[in-house]
Amino acid sequence: MIKRFRSWERGEPEAEWRALTLLAKYAPGLAPHPLHAELTAYPAITMSRLPGTPLRGQTLTSQQLAMLAEAITTLHAAVPARVLEDLAPRRGHPAQIIDLLRSWCAELSLHDADPEVTQAFQAGKAWLDLTGEEIAENPGTPVFGIGDGNLANCLWDGSRIRLVDFEESGRSDRAFELAEVTEHVSAWVDTDLDVLALLGHFALTPAETRRLRDCRRLLALTWLIMLMHDDPVHPRNPSGTVERQAARLLTRLG
Repeated sequence: MIKRFRSWERGEPEAEWRALTLLAKYAPGLAPHPLHAELTAYPAITMSRLPGTPLRGQTLTSQQLAMLAEAITTLHAAVPARVLEDLAPRRGHPAQIIDLLRSWCAELSLHDADPEVTQAFQAGKAWLDLTGEEIAENPGTPVFGIGDGNLANCLWDGSRIRLVDFEESGRSDRAFELAEVTEHVSAWVDTDLDVLALLGHFALTPAETRRLRDCRRLLALTWLIMLMHDDPVHPRNPSGTVERQAARLLTRLG
């Protein structure tokens, strides 16, 4: 199959090609096999086509949760430390998100916002002011991260899960990548993902557990603000999603 890129100014094709070539070497079969890269004015990557159905939109079974955890674990551990340390950070790493959130918070208008949405936003902003620097300056266990928690990128073929879409991939940390999956809107708006059961497959250290909690809060706030910007005329998510996200953020902060 051929993937043609709609945007490439942030290095999306290069990140995808780098990820596919690394995974073909260190974790063959987990992702599409790279065949050819056209990294010119109109970039395109030719890769093998993988079998399977996206996990998004399903009620995940215990077997699917176990295989999802296995795929994530394989991805995280695939790239050797000596190679990983030379990779660029994934796009949307915590420090980058925190800078972006502060900009959004300064510009966002709460005029006519739902009271619970306003409450969640203000609580999230206060938490970010207190905790943001600590999250940005104390990265956790280094891993290779896909950079996108959308369950539509996880393909189930009946026995295993493979991963696609590595445009934002790069060096990351394990707690943040797990938070990316558990807090992505695809995990709950149209999918039944048992987060506690999924996380139960990972033996996290106490430090990773604390960082996972904070990264989930960070991403819950990120999703709240992104959903507040959803176009009401052409919404990307069902009615009531932003209110549900506000309740999720308040739960995370509670």
